[in-house]
Amino acid sequence: MAIPNISSNKRSTEIVFFDLETNVPSKPGQKFWVLEFGAMIVCSRNLVELENYCTLIRPGDLSVVGLKSGRTDGITRKAVADAPSFEQVAEKIFSILDGRIWAGHNIQRFNCVRIKAAFAEIGRPAPVPVGIIDSLGVLSEKFGKRAGNMKMASLAAYFGLGEQKHRSLDDVRMNLEVLKHCATVLFLESSLPDLSIGNCQGTSSITTRSRSQVQHLLSSPIDKWKNNPASLITTRSSRGKFPCREETSRKSPPLTSAVGYQRAVPYARQSLGKVTAGVRNLLCKAQNKPLNTLLKHSSTLFR
Repeated sequence: MAIPNISSNKRSTEIVFFDLETNVPSKPGQKFWVLEFGAMIVCSRNLVELENYCTLIRPGDLSVVGLKSGRTDGITRKAVADAPSFEQVAEKIFSILDGRIWAGHNIQRFNCVRIKAAFAEIGRPAPVPVGIIDSLGVLSEKFGKRAGNMKMASLAAYFGLGEQKHRSLDDVRMNLEVLKHCATVLFLESSLPDLSIGNCQGTSSITTRSRSQVQHLLSSPIDKWKNNPASLITTRSSRGKFPCREETSRKSPPLTSAVGYQRAVPYARQSLGKVTAGVRNLLCKAQNKPLNTLLKHSSTLFR
């Protein structure tokens, strides 16, 4: 009876996010050279980082690398002059990539092609993935064009994650964070079908009288809130009582009066005013703010 290869099975369930930095060919016939390789291996079950590796790589032709870089942390000729060649790090790169799930942004059109070409250049077989996750394709299909051109820099700016550094390991970590943010938003939208990114409206399922005031506030145009927030908050009725007083002042029936009876109380007594004020402040803050900021502030409203 054959003994299963536990190590091989474990590798096949691990995801390796990797990225390459290369020169940009400026002349006809000029080739791509890998200048930096960065990778991060994560567990597919909880996305915990298991291992990372990053190295600069000296190209066969140093003239393809500029003496200076237009980016703050860009790669310069001096930086790669004493770096190992691709052949010297090929075995390490192979061990990281081979037999694992590959992930990256625009990985199918760029990273996969460049890695295969780099191994062919030194006459070695290229590593083979057990699966490929291209976040550009996945997010374009699932997340849509709400972040613009869907480049990593645009996605990072959309979620307030800072500027893309265009360094392999930094970009790999940013790639994973972008995926986490997108997945969270998609999860929230699937859980709350009426949630609209561009138009924060109340849901039609909120029908209890104690929530009717909040529903009225949420259904009001945000611009109206911005111009005169106080005018949209109904504090007392014409009789001088709070509109929800009848609901919130009614006592709960004794537990012994009905077996198994439980009365749903959507908000604690005396808290509706706080919730209303909180919703007002949240919607005012929503003007020209990224979605993750809105979600961050909203988590404290209904505790």
